[in-house]
Amino acid sequence: MINALTNMTDIRLTLKLKSTFAFVLLFAGNLTFTIQSCTTPEPKQNTNETERANFPISIFDSSLIPVNSFGDSVRYGRELLLNTAKYIGPEGSVSKHLGNKMNCTNCHLDGGSRPFGLNFFTTFKSYPQYRGRENAILTLADRINNCIERPHNGTPMPINSKEIMSIVAYIKWIGSIVPKDSALISGTSSEITLPLRAADPLKGSKIYDSKCKSCHGATGAGILNADSTTYIYPPLWGMQSYQLGSSMHRVLKAARFIKSNMPHNEATWNAPLLTDEEAIDVAAFINDDEIHPRPSKKATTAGDYPVSRVKPIDYDIPPFEDTFSSSQHKYGPFKPIIEYHKTNGIPIVY
Repeated sequence: MINALTNMTDIRLTLKLKSTFAFVLLFAGNLTFTIQSCTTPEPKQNTNETERANFPISIFDSSLIPVNSFGDSVRYGRELLLNTAKYIGPEGSVSKHLGNKMNCTNCHLDGGSRPFGLNFFTTFKSYPQYRGRENAILTLADRINNCIERPHNGTPMPINSKEIMSIVAYIKWIGSIVPKDSALISGTSSEITLPLRAADPLKGSKIYDSKCKSCHGATGAGILNADSTTYIYPPLWGMQSYQLGSSMHRVLKAARFIKSNMPHNEATWNAPLLTDEEAIDVAAFINDDEIHPRPSKKATTAGDYPVSRVKPIDYDIPPFEDTFSSSQHKYGPFKPIIEYHKTNGIPIVY
């Protein structure tokens, strides 16, 4: 009982940190700071082959959840991640904070418990952290609401709600069961080799037809379950999918996820089916805004990344700190952008 109270106290202290801290950039040309990724720091991929072969596809083990009040929150938090729309979706039984019927686990695979599946292995200890998109210090609770607003196209939940508290409890617990000697714990998505050419949406459309269409549909609308309350396979574009400006709307961010995890139930992080270039091309096709509409209420040139210096290199809304076009920031080639940033002391984020 004492451990349970300690865990919940830690979470409440985390949630009480306000996201309104000012992040002031003084003498921006000389300031150096670390930009963290969407959920955790990115990996140094030196994992040996034996470790890769033996590491489980998912680290989740329900028998490790404590049998106490903290464990109850952990179990409810996982349930929320797996069945988000059921509880807080447009027809949710608890609230109606989501604007679509997708579930958190559509991106954070198996409730954030898979290597390179946008996992939560080190997320709890990574917050509060600076977020360039908001130019603010965000708590973990803020970041959860950020996902509710962006990919879920919804409205924020109360910071101290049972649902937010339970998701935070689950994320804390997941971080506590990761094998501590594993080099895999630091990576939310795998690295890819960047091609010398730009990503090609036309090539990506052919890959989509052969590898993705059977699950996500010819129109990218996904497949709903029998009672249409949520998705078996989520929509990849359209008004029920993630917003412009979401992390998955960036070509390189999406490609790294796709490489390790798609096609679903066929590819795994240690046995991918797509090459790096194929993953980049299909990500470019999915995120081709000229042919694939999506919600956009949070994506504004003034509101996102107000400090252009910290924009990801694959974020295509100007202004930019470099001399490259919106099209090149969207599709590449990315190596010249990286070299320019290195030469001019601009952070390299993607």
